[in-house]
Amino acid sequence: MQHRRFTGTFGIAASGALMAALAVGLQHLGNPANMGLCVACFERDIAGALGLHRTEIVQYLRPEIPALLLGSFIASLSFGEFKPRAGSSPLTRFILGMCAMIGALVFLGCPWRALLRLAGGDLNAVTGLAGLVTGIGVGTLFFRKGYSLGRNTPQRAGAGLVMPVLMLGTLALLLIFPQIAGEGKSGVLFYSVKGPGSMHAPLLYSLGGGLAVGFLAQRSRFCTMGAFRDLLMFRHAHLLIGVASFVAAAFALNLMLGKVNVGFAGQPVAHSAHLWNFLGMMTAGWAFALAGGCPGRQIFMAGEGDADAGLFMIGMIVAAAFAHNFGLASSPAGIGAYGDAAVYVCLIVLLGLSLAHVRKAS
Repeated sequence: MQHRRFTGTFGIAASGALMAALAVGLQHLGNPANMGLCVACFERDIAGALGLHRTEIVQYLRPEIPALLLGSFIASLSFGEFKPRAGSSPLTRFILGMCAMIGALVFLGCPWRALLRLAGGDLNAVTGLAGLVTGIGVGTLFFRKGYSLGRNTPQRAGAGLVMPVLMLGTLALLLIFPQIAGEGKSGVLFYSVKGPGSMHAPLLYSLGGGLAVGFLAQRSRFCTMGAFRDLLMFRHAHLLIGVASFVAAAFALNLMLGKVNVGFAGQPVAHSAHLWNFLGMMTAGWAFALAGGCPGRQIFMAGEGDADAGLFMIGMIVAAAFAHNFGLASSPAGIGAYGDAAVYVCLIVLLGLSLAHVRKAS
């Protein structure tokens, strides 16, 4: 009964609206515009804070990411759903995480940010969302042909605790080495003093908002990729109700705050290279589909004890470093010097992985 309260129609709609309210609140309190919650952007900032890339404007150890995972961990423990498991094509999932991040950084955002950009009036998000749905659609074609990464197997409790403990350690670094006003480095961590990385909500709100979203999403099974996959494969719109509620609530709150700016030009941390917005999110959507969840859902599964989802998450962080060290990531000026080549390579890799994991009927 408790589970159905969250996963029923009202539960998924309410969860989507509450998650949107928390995201818009994070924007209002200091996070970058249309970036209240963005897994791809925030994991990129974390990679920079740890010194994995040296792009100075995107370096901040975003507490929302650890809080999302820990919120899911708390929810799964509370409702008896913490189930340590691993072993379902782990290296493939790591590569899928890398492809997903590269595609997302060409577009400049994960599915959540695409929805938040749309709710803020950024029409470039329409092209990105079209690419996302297309990529998920390609993934569903391979599902119909028998694509599978195989089953993971139960593990000892310690295996499931690795990611929650790692996230606690990440938060500890932020508390031990806080930013010194005006300084770009504090102890082992790097901090942006200008640009998106310098914009962040107060720590306690970021932690509280992340924990709440993690808890709600774990209980409701909120997943942007899953919503479109279920619609395309099964004509099932249940999860899509949560996505629609997310957009509607974010748009309404942005209107109240005077933060809606409809158009293509002059949007925050966005570009209008429509082909690459489409292809970037197509790449990301295909990778999300093959991995079985959007980047947010991967974090929530990692909080439930899924070590394979944790590897996808780590793959995204590693790829964020690659993207900024080798000119793959976009900026408001357009795509990176090698962003187009990176997308083509990722699409070839995704095609190869899709074909390699199709299991023919005996």
